[in-house]
Amino acid sequence: MEFEESLRKAGLTGNESIVFVQLLKHGEQSANDIAKKISMDRTLTYSILNNLIEKGLVNYITKFSKKFFKASDPSNLLNPIREKEIFVKELISKLKTIEKSENFEQEVNVYEGKEAIRSIYNLFKKYKEMLSFGATGRAYDYLYESPVLTKELVKLGMKGRIITSKEYKNHPMTKIKTIEVRYVDYESEITTTIFGNYVMNHIAKEKPIVILIKNKEMADTYRKHFELLWAIAKK
Repeated sequence: MEFEESLRKAGLTGNESIVFVQLLKHGEQSANDIAKKISMDRTLTYSILNNLIEKGLVNYITKFSKKFFKASDPSNLLNPIREKEIFVKELISKLKTIEKSENFEQEVNVYEGKEAIRSIYNLFKKYKEMLSFGATGRAYDYLYESPVLTKELVKLGMKGRIITSKEYKNHPMTKIKTIEVRYVDYESEITTTIFGNYVMNHIAKEKPIVILIKNKEMADTYRKHFELLWAIAKK
């Protein structure tokens, strides 16, 4: 049935999807009318309608002692997501109170998959200034939400410099207004990024891998490497 699979992915059951679409298409109806039109047991239909009412997707009015149901605004499908987002944000705030101190001299972490790329964006939110060489733009391409996340970083004041191959001259990463870009004649499979006391190496092919190293001396040394490359790179 049209939309049924998409609505299931959005959090409705198959039967809830059928009833909701029926109401969207045909407007205000009694439970008995709905049950007949979709060939569903009336008791089951009532149960599904009550579930949809609880989810904010259906409302009703009473006429002559009889209930007539109608679909609510489909944007209410976002209500559980908004609720979960608020809960998770509050949880993150609490968890950060037990986060390890920045005084830890060094650590190494490895991330894999899409969450590896998302972790990059989250770290950039915290440090805002970065230097990157060997950039390929694949990390940017890997997430469909990258343009939105990048705009958010720019709004937060992120600045930086990128050294990349001439091959990527028209890639979106080179169009970020707060990032200065220079080009070299070689291409690297590994991107190295320096920010704060961190050095991050990542490769974004079939399955992205991020190796994040926290060590001030290493970060300072890589900054010197970057400046040498920056001096010979071309605008």
